[in-house]
Amino acid sequence: MKISINKNVLETVLLNTQPYLEKKDLSQITSHLYISSLEDTFVVKATDYEIGLEYTTKNIKIIDSGIATANGKKLLDIVKILKDEEVILETINDYLYIKQNNSKFKLPMFNPNEFPEFPKIEDKPKFELNSTLLVRSLKKIANAIDTNNPKFELNGALIDIKEGFLNLVATDTRRLALVKLENQIEDNFSLIIPKKAISEIQKLFFDDIEMFYDENTLIAKSNNFQFFTKLINGKFPDYERIIPKEKNYRLLLNREKMIDAIKQISIVSNEMKITFKSNSILFESLNDDNIEAKTEIEFTTGLDNEIFLAVNSRYLIDFLSNIEDSNFTLGFNDTGLPFSLESENFMTIVMPIMI
Repeated sequence: MKISINKNVLETVLLNTQPYLEKKDLSQITSHLYISSLEDTFVVKATDYEIGLEYTTKNIKIIDSGIATANGKKLLDIVKILKDEEVILETINDYLYIKQNNSKFKLPMFNPNEFPEFPKIEDKPKFELNSTLLVRSLKKIANAIDTNNPKFELNGALIDIKEGFLNLVATDTRRLALVKLENQIEDNFSLIIPKKAISEIQKLFFDDIEMFYDENTLIAKSNNFQFFTKLINGKFPDYERIIPKEKNYRLLLNREKMIDAIKQISIVSNEMKITFKSNSILFESLNDDNIEAKTEIEFTTGLDNEIFLAVNSRYLIDFLSNIEDSNFTLGFNDTGLPFSLESENFMTIVMPIMI
């Protein structure tokens, strides 16, 4: 293999593939990138078996077709220090040479034929999504995905499609985040996508994408890349049961005023008590260090009796920092019961702290 490619083009491809590499065991072929040049197409693949990315570009001059592998991190480190000019990649006797002007580097290769095969899209059901809407929606629920939960299904986000809607759901058992999107998909199905894959999807998806799936794998395809992730097997909690069917009180609150008050209290304590009075909302810190923070905003709630919510402020900020509207709706039934935060098609259900 021998190709000529612009340094910036190559660096972009290598940067995009870094999160998919095996980082700890450099003896594994998955610490290497699979590099292929055929006719007018340059392909780079990376995978740690759980997720993978195939990146394709035609912005290249192929002198000799072929395949190669190289340690992905070392190759990126080399390319980063080169000038913004053409770079030559060439394979000679099981080594990949990187050349530019008077500079030359040599990296050992593994056998490219032993690189893991990527899942195929043939014969898999597919659906299409607007990538901008998908990325924005995933960002809203991402903070509610749990980490290292022994119930593996909670370490991912649920895509639940039924009755003309696509629901994106995540929960860490203390809160549940839900985005509801209209969709024309006829089939009813659900998938649990791991948290790492959710993070990479948010970085990658800019164009409209086609999604292919089976019970074990989700594949996303666009013009320049093909991404796959293994799915989490398990039964996601029945999230619809957690959502209160009715709310005795619904308050339309100002986003900026609430953020300002919450941040004042969170300087002292992340746990706080919010008391809704008839003509104001009182925010107070909850801690045992004899340190106190308190602030109050004027607001006509229309309540006859005071009701308070004790809550971790991070859950409120996670919601408020991911909405576009200047106002949102707080729905609750009584002190000590789960309450809802709603804005357009985004909802978070929060379990209060018991005090």
